[in-house]
Amino acid sequence: MKSWLFSSFGLMLILEGLMPLCFPEGWRETFRKLIKMKSGQIRFMGLMSFLFGLIFLLLGR
Repeated sequence: MKSWLFSSFGLMLILEGLMPLCFPEGWRETFRKLIKMKSGQIRFMGLMSFLFGLIFLLLGR
């Protein structure tokens, strides 16, 4: 269980780091757009991301 958790967290950090590493200006512009969004819109995006991640995890089992 611990190994799976650390591997998943490591993969998440790798994927999260690709955008600022390869496209720093695009990453910065994305955050400028996020700042202008309403809280409800950001929560909805977070919910969708959470649900898709959960579905991928369940399909990968």
